[in-house]
Formats: sequence, C-alpha cells, structure tokens
Amino acid sequence: MAAKFIKLFNTTGPCIPEKHYMLPVLPRLPGVNEMIDKENYFILHAPRQSGKTTFLKALTEKINKDGQRYALFCSLAILRNITDEKVALTTIISQLNESMLSSEVLILKEKADTYDSLPGMTAPNRMVKRLLNQLCQDIDKPLVVFFDEADLLSGPGLLSFLIQVRDGFNIRDNFGNKFPSSLALVGMRNICDYLTSYHPESVGQHLTSPFNIVAERMTLANFTQEQIGELYGQHSEATGQVFHDKAIEQAWYWTEGQPWLVNALARQTVEVILKNDYSFPVTAENIDQSSKSLILQNDTHLDSLKERLKEPRVRRVIETVMIGANRFPNGIADDDVQYVLDLGLLKKNLEDDTVILPSNPIYQEVIVRKLTNKIQYEINKAIPITYGNKLMDGISLDMNGLLKAFQSYWSENSEMYIKNNLIESLVKNSIDIALQSINLSSQSKLVNEIVETIQDNLIGLTNEALTHLVLYAFLQRVLNGGADFIQREYALGTLRADICVSYKGIRYPLEIKIKGHKSQDESIKQLKSYMNKCLASEGWLISFDKDFTKPWNDKISWETRSDDNKIIHLVCC
Repeated sequence: MAAKFIKLFNTTGPCIPEKHYMLPVLPRLPGVNEMIDKENYFILHAPRQSGKTTFLKALTEKINKDGQRYALFCSLAILRNITDEKVALTTIISQLNESMLSSEVLILKEKADTYDSLPGMTAPNRMVKRLLNQLCQDIDKPLVVFFDEADLLSGPGLLSFLIQVRDGFNIRDNFGNKFPSSLALVGMRNICDYLTSYHPESVGQHLTSPFNIVAERMTLANFTQEQIGELYGQHSEATGQVFHDKAIEQAWYWTEGQPWLVNALARQTVEVILKNDYSFPVTAENIDQSSKSLILQNDTHLDSLKERLKEPRVRRVIETVMIGANRFPNGIADDDVQYVLDLGLLKKNLEDDTVILPSNPIYQEVIVRKLTNKIQYEINKAIPITYGNKLMDGISLDMNGLLKAFQSYWSENSEMYIKNNLIESLVKNSIDIALQSINLSSQSKLVNEIVETIQDNLIGLTNEALTHLVLYAFLQRVLNGGADFIQREYALGTLRADICVSYKGIRYPLEIKIKGHKSQDESIKQLKSYMNKCLASEGWLISFDKDFTKPWNDKISWETRSDDNKIIHLVCC
C-alpha cells in the first residue's frame, strides 16, 4: 500500500526550514474497505478539521493504485448557500467534470466535459444521475465516488441530488444500467441533518429511500495517545528535541486526540513557547501553558466552534449538559442532540452512553468562556480588576471570602440577569400561543398544565444554566489569572458540575447543584468524592435555589461541618 498521511504540525527553525510530520491516515476508519468491497453506499461524517478531506484523497489514491476499481473524489464545498435546484445541480456537474479532469486515472480524465450533450443533461432533476450512469457504462471497472462536504447542499438542490443518487442506486445492474458501485456522502453532519435542515415535513414524503440505500454511518476516529507519541516522535527524530512522556500524556489529556488540537498544541509549544530552540525538551508544563494559550486565542478552528454556540438548538443542548442535568428536557429534540454530537462539541461517555460531556478539556473551557461573554462584561463593570488581590496573598486563596462575595453579588444582581435573559421572551411567546390555541373557559386545568410544562422546560432550564454561568464568570473575573488554573467539569447525567481552583499548589474543589435535584447527603457524598480526586481536605458545596420569588434572607446561608476528617462548607444562594 502506498504511504499516505495527514499533514500535521510544522515548525520553522534555523536547521530545518520547513518540516511536516505525518501519521498514516487510512487506519483511522477501519471497515471502510469492507464497505466498498460490498458495494455499499454510506455516510462519513466527522467534525471540522478532523482530517476528512485528507482521508478521502488518500483512499482515492489507494483505490486507483490497487487497480480493481476507479475512484473519484469530488468536493461540493462551492455549493455553500446555493439553494436553487438548477444552479446547485449544474454546479455539481461542473465539479464532477473538474474532478475527472484532475484525476490521475487517464480514462476518467478523458471523459471530462464529454457528456454535456447527452439527453437529460438539461434537466436538473436528471443530470447527476444521467452523467454517472453514462460514465459507469463507458469505463471498464466499477466506480467509487466520494462527495466531500455534501452537507453544504441545501434546499431543493439537496432533495434533487439525493433523489437522483437513490434512483441511480436502485437501477444499477438492471437491464444493463450502471451506476457507482459504492458512493459516500461526506461532511460534518449525517444524512438526518442534511434533510431536516431543509424541510423536516418533506422527509417522510419524498426521501425515505435514501435512508434505505445507506448501509452505515461512519466517523473518523481521533488519534490515540500512542499515535500522538508517534507523531511527536517524528519531530524528535528530525530535530533532536525530546517530548517527555508526561508531555505526551498532557497532550492527550487536553485534546483527547482531536487532530487539529494535537497539531496546534505542538505548534504553539515548539514555535511560540520554546521559540524553535530544539535544545529545550518539551515538558508537561509547556503543554499545559500551550493549552491555556489556545483557549484564549481566536484561532479559526476554535472560533468556528464558538460561532455554533450562537445557534439556539446548540446552546440549549450545551446548557443542559453544563448544569449536569439527569436528562434532556422535552423541549430538546433528539436531532438537536445528535447535531451537537456531530459537530464534535460533545461526546458520549464510552462506559455509559447516557452520559454526555464535552469532547475534550479545551472545548470544555472554550464553551464556558464563550457562553459567559456577556455575563463577564456585566461582572467586569461591578468588580474592580484588583479585587482578587485581597483574596490571594501569595500563599493561599481565601475561598470562603470569595464565595461570600459571590453570595452578595448574586443576591444584588440575579434579578438583572433573569430579566435580561433572552429565553424569557421565548417562554412568554410560547405561553401566549398555548393560551390562544385552546378554550379557556372549558379547559382551565389544561391551561395550567401547559403553562407549567413550558416554564419547567424553558425558564427553569435557562435559570439553572444561568446560575452556573454567572458563578463561572465571577470566579474568572476575581481570580483574573492569579490562580494557577480553574478546571471546570460538567456532563449530562451526573446531576453535578464540578470546579477545581488551583492556587500555589493548593486545590480548592467546588460542586454546584440546584436545590431539590438531589438530597444534601447525596451531594455531600459527591463532593467528598471530588475532593479525593483533587487530593483536598476542604471543599465547598454551592447550592442554588431556583425559586426566584423567595426572599433572599431565606436563601442566603453558610454552614461549615466536619465529615470524615474533611471540612465541608455548605454555601446556599
């Protein structure tokens, strides 16, 4: 097999003008060869910057060199925002011709731009099917086609393209008709989102068949810790610069093998922190420093993920995960959850797929910082930048003083956050619509049930997420870089959100909970477990009361107790 790789980090130094380090790409998708051998059509999706295009080009080259089939790689990236059916399908034909023209396979190259005059090539609802049918009849081997960035198709063009692929699949080998033996639709999302992004009500009516012809939905695996070591080892071999084993462990911890992050972390460390001086070894501390730099930077990849958080469907899912809810409320559709998983922002726990959590610690922190931008602005106005100096003396952090300050801030400002919460308008509109759609005089009980359901699923969820976000932002402002790090951990299905603040080697574990979600004893048990994880003998359980009609004197309290030689502070807000 010809060697084919993903290009990863490059460094520029006095000894090596430009060096690329690469890992074999084809092993990242076991089973794809079997799919092609069985002549299946399939979906390949993976998050942005995960190596899909490089993988497809490598697979195309391998298939063409093996000699049993021809393979054609066709990018549909140019179709972004094109919804007109004729324009979209004409553009696809143009891209297929461009792909044939640039192919290394002579017979494919010769067939480029030769089908324009075929019957049916002027009809948008037939032209893709017609071209692929004729091409497969004119060549002497089965054809495999990879449509990259197919999820950029939308509107009538999307429907027409999928219907033609379905029809071509159904007629192949019937009465001498031919069509690609295997075909893959590749993108960031799966086929369900291709369809629901257009007209959800049209899926059942027009497009049940594309689901039937797709044999499997596949995704690219991230790098393993061993593969990260192999990649960084290539740099060591070329430059003499050593990556400590602990550095590789930390690279795995921060990225969990996400290819772009693995690349960026190494580049940040070698080029920026160590300034291409290969005499310095790369340490775990260097990797930690680089990860913090990536979190604070607006690199294209991370910035595109932040933009996704502006989408209501994404934000609702993320906020539910952030508060550690036990399940998604009724207002969140399964398609929305799958969409966020496909974006790569979240993942399912390997041991328990009912637990959903951020895909890696870098994304985990980037998500929090993005969601707290507006809150951070309000806190910055209220809290002097030097306030944290009173709580940090160079030896220890006065966490009690910090959280008492938060209690005061929250009691004075929570009403502002609730009133300014954008979801409140959605709640009001939803209630108004519900009331208008029923007979108030005869179904008053139903009215109350509808109102309560809407409030529970929308305003309750949002208020819970809001409490977490304000606390996150408050800690960020007060500590303001003085802390070694603030580690936030959250996941759906845990009924908890944990924070560990580190200052001068001392760790301060906090657990956030919403009053009424679980008993205090259960929450204390979870906090003690987290304290053991942080190697801490003192911890803080912060409980928010989401009853915003209750007087603050009844909500604000502080209790300290000793439990199993641990000091537990019960902080109520």
